[in-house]
Amino acid sequence: MTKLLLSLHVLAAILAVGPIAVAASIFPRAARELLAAGEGARTGRGAGAAALLHRICKGYAVFGVAVPVFGMATGAQLGVLTDAWLVASLILTTLAAVLLGAVVLPRQARMLGAAGIGLDEGETVPGISDPRAAAARLAMATGIFNLLWAVVVVLMIVRPGSTTGA
Repeated sequence: MTKLLLSLHVLAAILAVGPIAVAASIFPRAARELLAAGEGARTGRGAGAAALLHRICKGYAVFGVAVPVFGMATGAQLGVLTDAWLVASLILTTLAAVLLGAVVLPRQARMLGAAGIGLDEGETVPGISDPRAAAARLAMATGIFNLLWAVVVVLMIVRPGSTTGA
């Protein structure tokens, strides 16, 4: 059972976090170019690309919940739920999830909304006065999100202080 849970945990991490990391990293540039292009860009390829990247991030974020669920189930099977490396990984995973849900996805949505994409009839979003600065702040938040996951991966591999072997 442990091998099955570990396999599901690793697969979920690769298939959920990987696409989010890539799509979220590409989004700021696509959105910046979209906002810089102005009114005519709302229906072009750039608008579709930015909207798709945002949908990928949102959709895979829901699937990404499986990563810590399978990780905790695996940790329970191995009897390592209280090990420092696993606790640290869970804290960093929680921080990454909060960052994604509270900063990255809302900023992506705001940038799309400022370009007039994804709004309901009559809905407006305050404009973004400096698309470059907004994209840079979003890129920084995305970079921190990716860095948190990189640290979690290292902790999962190295498992400092683990008695279960490496």
